[in-house]
Amino acid sequence: METSDATCIHSEEAMVFGRDTRLFAGAVIVACMVLVGPSAPSGAPLARSLPVDAVRGVVPNRVMTWNICNPCEESNVDRAAEIATYAPQVIGLQEACVRDVERMRDYLEGFYGLVYHVEYGMVLRNWGRCGGAPWSPGAFGQAVLSAAPMTNPVNVEYPDGGSEDRGYMAVTTSVGGRFVRVFNTHLAERRQEAVRADQTDVLAADVARHDRAIVLGDFNAVPDAPELTGMWALAADTDPQCHPSSTGTCKPTTDWQSKFDYIFLRGIVPLEHRVLPTPYSDHHLLHTDLDPT
Repeated sequence: METSDATCIHSEEAMVFGRDTRLFAGAVIVACMVLVGPSAPSGAPLARSLPVDAVRGVVPNRVMTWNICNPCEESNVDRAAEIATYAPQVIGLQEACVRDVERMRDYLEGFYGLVYHVEYGMVLRNWGRCGGAPWSPGAFGQAVLSAAPMTNPVNVEYPDGGSEDRGYMAVTTSVGGRFVRVFNTHLAERRQEAVRADQTDVLAADVARHDRAIVLGDFNAVPDAPELTGMWALAADTDPQCHPSSTGTCKPTTDWQSKFDYIFLRGIVPLEHRVLPTPYSDHHLLHTDLDPT
């Protein structure tokens, strides 16, 4: 490219000569633009069409959790289309970068007319995860998008994140016309059971302060894992058939057929839930419709 740039410069200098030279120089400049390319993207991304059975407008009593996979080479347009297909009132995202969430929110509004507020629960700045300049990497962690405004945001980093910083966030917002405390978390990676147990204790102590709470997240643990005992003591999974006993039947939420993703409900009754595999993450989408009364 250095040779092409140099040719462009010399050709522009040649334009001071006659008409034939100017025509030649102009042709070379056009060729250089093809070789070097524009300095900015040529256009905005195209919206992805939604399936015919996609909802039309936000479902006011629906909540969703989704680990969007990071680092993964997935398009934020595709992620936004997945969310727009089910249009929950509240979405908890894990493994999220601020820039990605900003783009998804813009696409949800610009392409599908879905307007969301956003709060972040970032726990680290990581260039490998989120890009940015090496001296100013992007922020990584959790995010909550809500169609209703959110108040009293809290962001807590666990005292021990394990192999990577982890934490939880909480907001108060409206679901089904009633205010509720919503938590979103991502526990330590697999094979770190003792770390997850300590993290669950921290999270459960905050959840216990609220009579009505929704806890979204990737817990990196199957239902009968001992480290989830504290959560099961406070809340039930949105799937009434899923519980930590041997008689429970829990739908897997990951590509490796494990249930790691939960919507725990405290003081709230579920109506219907769905686990939805997606090509854009190794975790499935999980959403539930709730009885607001």
